[in-house]
Amino acid sequence: MSVIERDMPSDQYRNPFLAGAMVELNMIDTIGSGIKRMFRIQRDRNFPMPDYDLDEESVVRVTIPGRLIDERYTRMLIERKDLTLMDVIALDKVQKGYPIPKEEREFLRKKNFIEGRHPNLYVSESVAAKTDTQAEYIRNRSFDRAYFKDMVVAYLRTYHEARKVEIEKLLLDKVSDALSEEQKRQFIKDLLQEMRKEKTIRAIGMTRSAKWVLTHDPEDRF
Repeated sequence: MSVIERDMPSDQYRNPFLAGAMVELNMIDTIGSGIKRMFRIQRDRNFPMPDYDLDEESVVRVTIPGRLIDERYTRMLIERKDLTLMDVIALDKVQKGYPIPKEEREFLRKKNFIEGRHPNLYVSESVAAKTDTQAEYIRNRSFDRAYFKDMVVAYLRTYHEARKVEIEKLLLDKVSDALSEEQKRQFIKDLLQEMRKEKTIRAIGMTRSAKWVLTHDPEDRF
């Protein structure tokens, strides 16, 4: 990000030998505009922003997505004159479901660009309305937790017991699309533990093969 903000190259390179070779072959420039230009070109083409992976020492990996996140949404970003390149990059990370630092979250919230609780952020209703993505916005909003609890109770009243995998099958496709598959399963796990603490349900058996039953279910004979 510092290269984009300063519009100049870094003083040091992770792999100076590779950098030197690429300069000699005219594969990269040394005035610092290349990286920023790549972001601008991706934005102008309605494509997602490049992803840089710097986790491995002395290695830089760049991934350039080859598909649109949402063409109407991306076109709106290009047409909005008040959006800087840094705004677009931050919103691009939200669209991809990537975590963003606190200062970026606060900045986007101040402009009413995003909603949701960290880390489950999504494009705000005001932006969605401008890009005809209201349906996606509604899918991204989670139902009230009481709704899911009622579903679990109704299931247990009918079938008297349920393993975790059966409850996941019941709820997974109803949990907000703003969450990843792993986050959805964690949401369900937390929901069950919350219901246990509320003494609505209790677990019977070992952890992996435990069955959930209603605490005060008259059909509970365990």
